[in-house]
Amino acid sequence: MSTTPPTIQDRPADLLGDLIRFDTTNPPGHEAACIAYVRGLLEAAGLDCVLLARTPERPNLLTRLRGAGAAPPLLVYGHVDVVPTEGQRWSHPPFAGDVADGFLWGRGALDMKGGVAMMLAAVLQLQAAGVRPAGDVVLAVLSDEEAGGNEGAKFLVEEHAGRFAGIRYALGEFGGFTLSVGGRRFYPIQVSEKQLCTLRITVRGAGGHGAFRTQGGAMARIARVLLALDEAPLPVHVLPSVRRMCETMAAAVDEPLAGALRALVEPATTDRALAQIGPLAALFDPMFHHVANATMVRGGVKINVIPSEVAIDLDGRLLPGFGPDDLVAELRARLGPEPEIDLVRYDQGAGEPDMGLFDLLGGVLRAADRGAIPIPFLLPAVTDGRFFSRLGIQTYGFTPMQLPAGFNFLQTIHAADERIPLDAVEFGTRAIRAALEAYGRA
Repeated sequence: MSTTPPTIQDRPADLLGDLIRFDTTNPPGHEAACIAYVRGLLEAAGLDCVLLARTPERPNLLTRLRGAGAAPPLLVYGHVDVVPTEGQRWSHPPFAGDVADGFLWGRGALDMKGGVAMMLAAVLQLQAAGVRPAGDVVLAVLSDEEAGGNEGAKFLVEEHAGRFAGIRYALGEFGGFTLSVGGRRFYPIQVSEKQLCTLRITVRGAGGHGAFRTQGGAMARIARVLLALDEAPLPVHVLPSVRRMCETMAAAVDEPLAGALRALVEPATTDRALAQIGPLAALFDPMFHHVANATMVRGGVKINVIPSEVAIDLDGRLLPGFGPDDLVAELRARLGPEPEIDLVRYDQGAGEPDMGLFDLLGGVLRAADRGAIPIPFLLPAVTDGRFFSRLGIQTYGFTPMQLPAGFNFLQTIHAADERIPLDAVEFGTRAIRAALEAYGRA
């Protein structure tokens, strides 16, 4: 029996705790100290690192675990910046990395320092064991994902695309987590994601003195716009990957849930079926619709002045394969010709996914959990994958976590008391290592 003490790569939960203790709240980010810690671990293991940064305090790290040259390189990436914690009430300090009740608590435990810890531990384990994957493994630890990626993945793709030459597939966030439905354990593997499409709607009306009663002005008109946006979802679209997800789940569960899942993929019955699947509807609804939520209202300059112009900003999320004109057309049909609708930002993503790595990743999950049913997953949010897709790289969200029944992973992200089961960190590290070893071997 070996008496050699375990190193940090054999203690991925401890590694995650170390990452959480760096306050990388974005804004402002300040990821440099956390990245320096990661660099120290990699270089101590004998791996060369390069830092690439638009600004020095927001670096990105790249390293390469050399493979046997029998397969193209594989990109594995994650971000270390996290969203703010202000205004939230936490049971444990958000940057303490406390362990309690079988969980590791802290901001980033799920999104996505947990995933980075798994990836980093898996790469370090392979390096320590002298394992040469079939292809090089390129590990990228990124800044600024939570604020748009301008300092991170977007910068790398625009300024350092050559670093990713020859890469076809990548592992990133999110996917491989347990989704317990109908007594079965499904594991959604993210194969695609929505596209960011920010819009501004502006209405105008007569302004004037606040002492006089005004009807039909800009405030009233913007209120009608908000009510129209709130009335019903936008039209249904059924994508092939979402159809496959629902049909796989329907084949594994009993009625009446199976029937509701089958009805989801028929556009005439999608919205009625969503009403029948209970809490699952919150996850499934944005897989069938473009979404445009009013998140900011701008108008008025003084309490006694009736504004002549009011605008709202919409957080728009497009389904893959669609463009801003498609969303504007659907909104115009709802709102009529009057309001101005302007595009603020559009981050184009990939269309329908390349499923070439799905079976390999699904096999890894089935080997790790005999009850696992892998399913493709369309993420309603956006990730850095949208930038890498511009280089022809297909990202799979694969940060596996075997989660206890009743633990709502998606509602815990960005919320107070973000936490991850200790066992899930170990599970994910083993699964990612297995995927790196299996890649290119078939």
